[in-house]
Amino acid sequence: MSKSSSLNKVFADLPVTIFEAMSQAARDNAAINLGQGFPDDPGPEDIRRAAADASLNGYNQYPSMMGLPELRQAIATHYGHWHGLKLDPMSEVMVTSGGTEALTSAILAVVQPGDEVVCFQPVYDSYLPIIRQAGGIPRLVRLEPPHWRLNEDMLKSVFNSKTKAVLFNNPLNPSAVVYPREDLELLARYCQEFDVIAICDEVWEHVTFDEHKHIPLITIPGMRDRTIKVGSAGKIFSLTGWKIGFVCAAPPLLRVAAKVHQFLTFTTAPNLQAAVAYGLGKSDDYFLSMRKDLTRSRDRLTKGLESLGFPVLKSQGTYFLTVDLSPLGLNESDTEFCWRIVKDYKVAAIPVSAFYEQDPVTSVVRFCFAKKDETLDTALERLSDAVRGRKR
Repeated sequence: MSKSSSLNKVFADLPVTIFEAMSQAARDNAAINLGQGFPDDPGPEDIRRAAADASLNGYNQYPSMMGLPELRQAIATHYGHWHGLKLDPMSEVMVTSGGTEALTSAILAVVQPGDEVVCFQPVYDSYLPIIRQAGGIPRLVRLEPPHWRLNEDMLKSVFNSKTKAVLFNNPLNPSAVVYPREDLELLARYCQEFDVIAICDEVWEHVTFDEHKHIPLITIPGMRDRTIKVGSAGKIFSLTGWKIGFVCAAPPLLRVAAKVHQFLTFTTAPNLQAAVAYGLGKSDDYFLSMRKDLTRSRDRLTKGLESLGFPVLKSQGTYFLTVDLSPLGLNESDTEFCWRIVKDYKVAAIPVSAFYEQDPVTSVVRFCFAKKDETLDTALERLSDAVRGRKR
């Protein structure tokens, strides 16, 4: 007799993620993958060499569950330097196996059955299943192009006495917005008024452009003791496969997150931790140069798409830019557009509607620009008549 009906519905009923579906379509169609968010550069050589040296000459048994002391100190020093955030590395910093595990540890530490959790759509795909696995109830706020900003009416509609937590992604993937202080102060006011814990997905914190600066919510007055900050070495150093995440929070919050982490992955590869500790100590020039290089790639893809007739919403941060198809009069949704271009033009992108569970925005497509010039240029050549060929 089949036991399938008794499997965990939170996960059994989930579809294949759009990232996996489009990446498979890219492979099947020999397409350039501008969908999934990873660079086609191998990452900084000196950091990779530090990992290799730590593998050959360092300690390769179980490291501390909380992370190597030198990495926890490096994280605290790094955030003190860049954000003026003072952290005790031994009681307020933990290392996890990637940002997703960090977020999972935070959510399971905070959310109990019946708790409501405010989430902003477009929402990263791991948030809602983990909230539901904890017994929480997502309360979804719909953000809209072109600005994707928060406002008082949105927050007033979802915050209430049952609200336990808010899950906030800044800079926001996929819409590439870096939230200004006024939005953060508005959110902080509601968190304090309703005694809510903020779980902040800030993995893109170093990937910001132009005059946009990342401000951690934990640094806003009144938020220091009610915020769990999540970071990712993979995004900072363009080493997405390393899966080294950071959790920073006041001791009462971190202690419980650590107990969850203990039974998820327990610990993380020590050689990679040692290399990330080295990387976080690099001079400001490295981080500013990384932003400059990504800005150039963003501008290259933006200019190319605009020359083909795509209305680009300028990216303020992350590896992504978005295109709003609505002014073009195409007789298709963002999802239909993405399937068409991967099959007909051999370029993969991601429909932003996939980041909505209800009432989706269906006209916006996300492209990843963290690629080599030749990759972007070839993609643009392939897309040269993707708009012209589908006008009503």
